[in-house]
Amino acid sequence: MAPRPRIKAQTIDEYLAALSPDQRAALERLRRAIRAAAPRAEECISYRIPAFRLDGRVLVWFGAAANHCAFYPGAVVEAHKDELANYDTSKGTIRFQPDSPLPAALVRKLVKARIARTAAPKVTRVKRGRR
Repeated sequence: MAPRPRIKAQTIDEYLAALSPDQRAALERLRRAIRAAAPRAEECISYRIPAFRLDGRVLVWFGAAANHCAFYPGAVVEAHKDELANYDTSKGTIRFQPDSPLPAALVRKLVKARIARTAAPKVTRVKRGRR
C-alpha cells in the first residue's frame, strides 16, 4: 500500500489522487458517507489530511497510511466501542483495511454523534476568588 502523500495537497481530490487505487476507493466511500451525514459540512485539508468542517470547526478527519486507512471522529470513538470491536481503535482513531471499509451506516452514526458533541454547549468552570 502507498504511504500518505508527501505533497501538500490543497484539496481532498489532490490527496486522494496520490493514493493507491484500493485506498482511494475506500476513502472515497468514507467521504460519501460523511457527506451524507453532514451535508452542510465543507471539505478542507487540516493537519495535511482530508477533513470536513462544520460551522467553522473541524468535524472529522480521514486519511491513509502505509498499512491502513483511518477515520478520525474524535472522542465519540469511546462511546461506540462495542460497535467498533472489529476495528483497531485508539482514542479518537479508527483504523481499517481498504478492502474492508467502514460500513456507511456506522460512519453516519459516528458523524451524527460528533455533530451533536460539537454543538453541545461547553461547560466552563467558574473561578472562585480567595476568601
